[in-house]
Amino acid sequence: MSEDNNISEFKAKDQNIVDNKELNFFEALIPVIILMGMLAYNIFFVDDQEWFGGYTNQIILLLGGIVAAIVGFFNKVSLGLMLREIWENIRSVFVPIMILFLVGALAGTWLISGVIPAMVYYGLQVLSPEIFLPASVIIAAVISIATGSSWTTSATVGIALVGIGTALGINPGMIAGAVISGAYFGDKMSPLSDTTNLAPAMAGTDLFTHIKYMAYTTVPTIIVTLIVFAIISASIDTTGNADISQILETIDATFNITPWLFAVPVAVVGLILLKTKPLVALGTGVILAIIFAVVFQPNVLENVTGSKTKTIVNSIFTDTNIPIDDSTYMANLNTQDVKAINNNENLEPLFTDGGIEKNFSNEELQHIFDNANYDKNTLDLKTESLSRLLTIDKLKQLFGAGGMNGMLWTIYLIMCAMVFGGIMDAIGALSRITKALLSIATTVFGLFASTVVSCLGLNIIASDQYLALVIPGKMFKKAYQDRGLAPENLSRTLEDSGTVTSVLIPWNTCGAYQSGVLGVGVSEYFIYAIFNWLSPFTTLVFAAFSIKIRELKNK
Repeated sequence: MSEDNNISEFKAKDQNIVDNKELNFFEALIPVIILMGMLAYNIFFVDDQEWFGGYTNQIILLLGGIVAAIVGFFNKVSLGLMLREIWENIRSVFVPIMILFLVGALAGTWLISGVIPAMVYYGLQVLSPEIFLPASVIIAAVISIATGSSWTTSATVGIALVGIGTALGINPGMIAGAVISGAYFGDKMSPLSDTTNLAPAMAGTDLFTHIKYMAYTTVPTIIVTLIVFAIISASIDTTGNADISQILETIDATFNITPWLFAVPVAVVGLILLKTKPLVALGTGVILAIIFAVVFQPNVLENVTGSKTKTIVNSIFTDTNIPIDDSTYMANLNTQDVKAINNNENLEPLFTDGGIEKNFSNEELQHIFDNANYDKNTLDLKTESLSRLLTIDKLKQLFGAGGMNGMLWTIYLIMCAMVFGGIMDAIGALSRITKALLSIATTVFGLFASTVVSCLGLNIIASDQYLALVIPGKMFKKAYQDRGLAPENLSRTLEDSGTVTSVLIPWNTCGAYQSGVLGVGVSEYFIYAIFNWLSPFTTLVFAAFSIKIRELKNK
């Protein structure tokens, strides 16, 4: 029991859950409503979505936490209890934060060592645009099943697939959505996954019964996902083979590309398969990448900063951008040409930091020089040079990494989310909201729907997928038993709505992690994370039509 007489606490799988008799449902919703209101205002009414600057989401979460604390004070919750829950929440994400730091270092060192460029180089030759998205789903799913971790999948093959797809001219949001869909399918179905073990433990069933029963909703959902991505892949416009050949030539001229570079990611995945701790596996990946950079990419190390040591250190801790020589092609364009290009609104990003907004055919590029009266050979040379410069600009954007520093925004977001979630837990709001949802479940379908809404709500409010499994699992377990429903119904619903939707919330630890690692915002990949947002609907359809709803044998 807590020191506060109105507070009761219990632990479930290392997660502390607080119940507050003084707090009513509407009071519990006040911080949520204000948080959602501030986020909505920032999204819809602030032009650059930076109401409070570059860290707007973090500040909004802290303001939401302050509101929650005020509600707590009015309901006799001590400051000590709030601070304790905040500390417990932050402590619970210590390892994920360390993983994020290492992923930042991994991205930088894998770049300078040529590992990521090699993945892109060979991947472009194997994966065609027509099959890329469904292939990405399958690749991510296989790795995730083998490793039991969607996070590890994104940090390894996910980064490579985003690079390959971007080089092919595919929308990064689509690529990230495909990777995340496959990664979370594998995470759900892998007996090595922590959430796949946690859900049945909370519901009261065994692991393999849970996985078997979960397949009824998960397999149809991933099949639909693959079909949708196959249709998208068949219909999207990409840069074409000519542009790919230019990319391959540029990568080959910049890096020493060899299949030996794949030894680094293979070693990392191998360590994970051997049940090595993620921090050790990723740390090994960083060390190996540094060694391979020294052995295979001495010229790259020298060209980036002028010092091999400085380049290696920078790749770990801060921004790294690989210089790509474009002087040959720039020499083919005179001052008048550059002026014509910069005066063209479509090509303006070429000589700025903004990047390329679209791809251009040779016919489109030739129109830039319409007024110059060049002969055919000169026009072809200048068009080819401009096309090469566009390719180089694309690769300059692709071959850049932020190191550990690039992960700080994401880490701050996670910590602020833990502050908000910790205070909400301390004042008993999470428990109160879940109980309210449980109380309105008067039918079997209503029970499933309440579970889904509870998991979704806790992913939004608590910002942590484990709490989104633990709290509903604890609260709803008896209700399922009372209705004569087998515990695997609950465990499946927890995963279908708790595990997979966490990545759709920008400030949830999973959403923040995936967007930080893949370099694609949640808003960009949300609609394409088809498996993740479709899963809750699938489980509700099964519940509505009583499909595979198992009853207890001895009711």
